[in-house]
Amino acid sequence: MGVHDEEISMKESNRRDRQAALDASDSDIGLCGWLLVLLSIILMLVTLPISIWMCIKIVKEYERAIIFRLGRILRGGAKGPGLFFILPCTDSFINVDMRTITFDIPPQEVLTKDSVTVSVDGVVYYRVQNATLAVANITNADAATRLLAQTTLRNVLGTKNLAEILSDREEIAHSMQSTLDDATDDWGIKVERVEIKDVKLPLQLQRAMAAEAEASREARAKVIAAEGEMNASRALKEASLVIAESPSALQLRYLQTLNTIAAEKNSTIIFPLPLDMMKGFIKP
Repeated sequence: MGVHDEEISMKESNRRDRQAALDASDSDIGLCGWLLVLLSIILMLVTLPISIWMCIKIVKEYERAIIFRLGRILRGGAKGPGLFFILPCTDSFINVDMRTITFDIPPQEVLTKDSVTVSVDGVVYYRVQNATLAVANITNADAATRLLAQTTLRNVLGTKNLAEILSDREEIAHSMQSTLDDATDDWGIKVERVEIKDVKLPLQLQRAMAAEAEASREARAKVIAAEGEMNASRALKEASLVIAESPSALQLRYLQTLNTIAAEKNSTIIFPLPLDMMKGFIKP
């Protein structure tokens, strides 16, 4: 834990140093730069009030503006929301959207740890946390985050077997989020959430798993049926012992059977014949 905390503090220190260097970059434009800035101010004053429409810009609530003066980021970092002021000829700006952005990870063919090929896709939610770093440290933060999400999905799933991929989606998503968040921290990107959408198995593997599940269900059904027959035979044995102790119980059972048959409204009539009446016709 001590080494991990030290790495985190070192990353934070490096990020703050880079941010401070970017915030103070406009103080390094030199003498010629300041002369150009002075000429730009004079030009703006000469062309008033027409130039005022070129100097005042508006940034929406969900945007931030990064102002470049002679190619260097202006001190103070991102501007906005609201009005801000730029000088003609020497200043330019880039708008950065600070809202949460979502994108789908295309289906990735991944070879799992137990040598099974699966196709997995997902969705990533991220936003720009630091507009200055997102503009100054990387060419296209959105495209870089998309490509990094694809490679991270492959790397994380390559260390899991098929059973873990099917059952531990939340853990895999959390691991991907942590990895992406650490990797994109230098770009000013904050990965808020990662979700695994679908895991597609090969058709032959689906059939094999279905056959295995069906065989398991049939085996459980046979075990349950055998247990039921065993319990029924025990109950019949106990009933036969009770009837053997009382001969009249057998006659009552005959009458109960007749009552059950009569309730079904059929034309079959059964007359029970006591065995004692047949003794005289049976030869010894």
